[in-house]
Amino acid sequence: MSAAEFSRSVVLSGERVRLEPLGPEHVEGLQAVVAEGDLWRTWYTSIPAPDAVEEEVERRLDLQADHAMAPWALRRLDTGAVCGVTTYMNLDPVNGRVEIGSTWLAPSAQGTGVNVEAKLLLFTRAFEDLGCIAVELRTHWHNHQSRTAIARLGAKQDGVLRNHARWPDGSLRDTVVFSVLDSEWPAVRSGLRHRLRPRPPR
Repeated sequence: MSAAEFSRSVVLSGERVRLEPLGPEHVEGLQAVVAEGDLWRTWYTSIPAPDAVEEEVERRLDLQADHAMAPWALRRLDTGAVCGVTTYMNLDPVNGRVEIGSTWLAPSAQGTGVNVEAKLLLFTRAFEDLGCIAVELRTHWHNHQSRTAIARLGAKQDGVLRNHARWPDGSLRDTVVFSVLDSEWPAVRSGLRHRLRPRPPR
C-alpha cells in the first residue's frame, strides 16, 4: 500500500459520527469545539486556542500533502455539529503501521459513543482497507482520562517513553504507548460493536 493511500482521508460514516476529510470549512466549528469548556487550556494536551485553529488546520493539511498525515473532522449525526478532529499520523506503509492521534473531542460529545464509533471506523479502515499489522495510540502520562479510554477500546499498553517530548511550558512529557495488533482486531472489533449496541430500557 502506498504512502498516498495511507494519507488519504476518505469519508467514514457510522450511526453517530461521520469522519470528513479535514478542510478550511471546518475551522469555525473546531474553534467552537476548543472553546467549549476552555478545552484548549488543558495543560497535558496540545490543543490550539480558538484563534490558532486555522493555523493548525493548515499545518495538518500541509502534512497530508507531504503524505505524512491523514486528518479528519468529526461531525455528530444527531446535531450536525462538528465535534472534534482526529488523524492517522506516523504513517508507515512499508511496515503496515499507523498511529491514531492528535485527537480533540468536544466535552459535550464525550460519553455519547462518538469516540468509540470514530475509533471503530478508523481501526476498520486501518486493518481491513490498508492492511495494517498494528495501530498505535499514544497519550500523556498525566492524561488519565485518555489512558483509561484507550484501554477500554481494547488496546494494550506497550510501554512508556520517558522524557519523550518537551512541552511548550518547558515541562517534559512521558508518553504512554498503546497498540492493537491485527491478530487482536477481531476481538477488539466485537468489543467496540458491543459498546455501541442500544441498551434496553430498565
